Amino acid sequence: MGSVDEERSLLEAELDRAENSGLYTGDGSVDFNGNPVLKQNTGNWKACPFILGNECCERLAYYGIATNLVSYLTKKLHEGNASAARNVTTWQGTCYVTPLIGAVLADAYWGRYWTIAAFSTIYFIVI
Repeated sequence: MGSVDEERSLLEAELDRAENSGLYTGDGSVDFNGNPVLKQNTGNWKACPFILGNECCERLAYYGIATNLVSYLTKKLHEGNASAARNVTTWQGTCYVTPLIGAVLADAYWGRYWTIAAFSTIYFIVI
């Protein structure tokens, strides 16, 4: 039993030394294999321009559609004002609820980058 405790304290000391050396993130992050994450492999801004560009395009599309949708539904599709307003608010509500679905998928299953990539691909294919 003494050797197991001694071995455990040696492993804990080695882990403390590695964490204090600054090689690892130190926030409990692990990679796909469950190993601690090296600082040099995280925190890069490679995906940031793509995420910001995607968000910019999404906001432009949303507000571009939202400002003209009631007019389009009433004049071109000949809907009544009440029906057009209901359809627009349903569309807006859907636009604000679907990110919650994405958040659950990102946090529990896919991770943020795969979730953004998957839904961006769907977005570009549909539009």
